[in-house]
Amino acid sequence: MSSYRFRIFKSKIISIILTLVALASTVPFLLVIYFIVKNGISVINWEFITHLPKPVGEPGGGILNALVGTVILILIALTLSVPFGISVGIYLAEKSESRVSFFARLITEILQGVPSIVVGIIAYLWVVKPMGHFSALSGGIALGIMMLPVIIKSTEEILKLIPREIKEASLALGVPYYKTILKVLLPAGLSGILSGILAGTARIAGETAPLLFTAFGNPFLNFNILKPVSAMPLLIFNYAISPYEDWWTKAWGASCILVLFVLTLNVITRLISSRR
Repeated sequence: MSSYRFRIFKSKIISIILTLVALASTVPFLLVIYFIVKNGISVINWEFITHLPKPVGEPGGGILNALVGTVILILIALTLSVPFGISVGIYLAEKSESRVSFFARLITEILQGVPSIVVGIIAYLWVVKPMGHFSALSGGIALGIMMLPVIIKSTEEILKLIPREIKEASLALGVPYYKTILKVLLPAGLSGILSGILAGTARIAGETAPLLFTAFGNPFLNFNILKPVSAMPLLIFNYAISPYEDWWTKAWGASCILVLFVLTLNVITRLISSRR
């Protein structure tokens, strides 16, 4: 009886210790969020979001060019990576034992571990040098390359979870193979694929290194994807290393917006994954 009580006591002690460790691991994250929001929330207002930056020394101004540039870069990255990533994920799920799948899976895992600055250099050599100038297109390609592993893995894993009976039933009814993929398997795994796309978007939203070699930055509002554009991470980087206090303040405000955006994407991804 005493040994039984001792085991229960030991189990409760271990549970308490694990709970405290889990709570302690969130403290640095909460402190970072608090510090960013504390310094940046006071800067955010309507003018800050809807106006372009003003020259040094003039009060006011905003980050509209960076907001628009970030949206353009993300849209380009999604356009390039989502169809290709989903297609590769489908192939890996359907032909998981083939030699091509083995090498494709290996390359995906390697690509997932490549540093972002290396991806930026690759995009510079592949796109910027042949074009002869920086552009939003080159930045979107770099970010799209970074999104690919997340989309491929999420698509493959979710399609593997779908029971084979669903696919076999569709084929048994005479539905062509490609229609079975497009109208049966993909709709069944839509929530998982969507969560992978959102997770990939959250990953690239705060990347700075690839954009230094590709998008480069632009103080003006630009919608032409063949010309340089600004982005939130680029603006934060340039403002943070500047000697002007007003730019430091704007960097805090931009950081606050970017962090809240990434947090929102992660929360949506978790909600979709939990409902899946």
